[in-house]
Amino acid sequence: MPVAPEIAALLPGINALAQMHQRPLAQLRQPRERIGGGDEQPVGAVEDRWIDSAGRRLRVRLYAPQAHPAGTQASMPLLVLFHGGGFVFGSIEGNYDHVARVLCARAHCRVVSVEYRLAPQDKFPAATDDAYAALRWAAQHAAQLGADADKLFVVGGSAGGNLAAVTALRARAERGPRLRGQVLYYPVTDFPEPPTASAREFAQGFYLTQADMRWFWEQYLDDPAQAANPYAAPLRAPSLHGLPPALVITAEYDPLRDEGEHYAQRLRDDGVDVTLSRYDGMVHGFLAFPTPQAANALHQAADWIRSLS
Repeated sequence: MPVAPEIAALLPGINALAQMHQRPLAQLRQPRERIGGGDEQPVGAVEDRWIDSAGRRLRVRLYAPQAHPAGTQASMPLLVLFHGGGFVFGSIEGNYDHVARVLCARAHCRVVSVEYRLAPQDKFPAATDDAYAALRWAAQHAAQLGADADKLFVVGGSAGGNLAAVTALRARAERGPRLRGQVLYYPVTDFPEPPTASAREFAQGFYLTQADMRWFWEQYLDDPAQAANPYAAPLRAPSLHGLPPALVITAEYDPLRDEGEHYAQRLRDDGVDVTLSRYDGMVHGFLAFPTPQAANALHQAADWIRSLS
């Protein structure tokens, strides 16, 4: 189907700007409000906290839902959320605050949103170490947060989807916290060379460009050879057997569409229960765009989480 009209109306303005890889890093990292704004999703409580990650302080934002019938709080799911931004920008503010709020309210769960280290100042594997440290902290503190450590989920979008997938791999390999599920929104799962069919077809003109992705990877890795490491590119893992159930959401007009869908197929091939949803008419990062599909994709994830809880 054609690009959704709400997004088609915004693309000319987006395409008139310099691509992300052409902008100064300081500009990319400026705080971003959610496109289209909208009312803030109410939740019960929001708290910023600092936790330990290998001897350094790591900022997280904790979300609690509004009051629920007595006796159900301790059985709440606990989500560990990783923002997007090509490994080089993004934060727990802006759209990912919105994502956390909607999931918290709709799935009636606790959310730990993670402000991991960014490249190029902190290259691979810094972000993956922070992501895994946050998961371990969440599991250890689940009871204090009023949640159930047996109902742990990882959630992420784009580069955050990569970190969610990698954290699931690492938890399996290191016999870490047991995950109930993983939600991957248009995830980065592989190095951009050679390009997939969707990367060639939607290389430019649809918000995220293939040139952006090449630049993001250049900032993230010290050496392209590191892409062979599954903790950088999870699609290259020898086996995905034993990973938790996955909800993988992709966008039709996204250069990352095929690598996300290839990862979903690899999971299936290795015996993992997978729900794959492609949102037609959408571009990469569509959770940040003011469309009904963005709301539907968040509601789908929240309902899926509840179904496994």
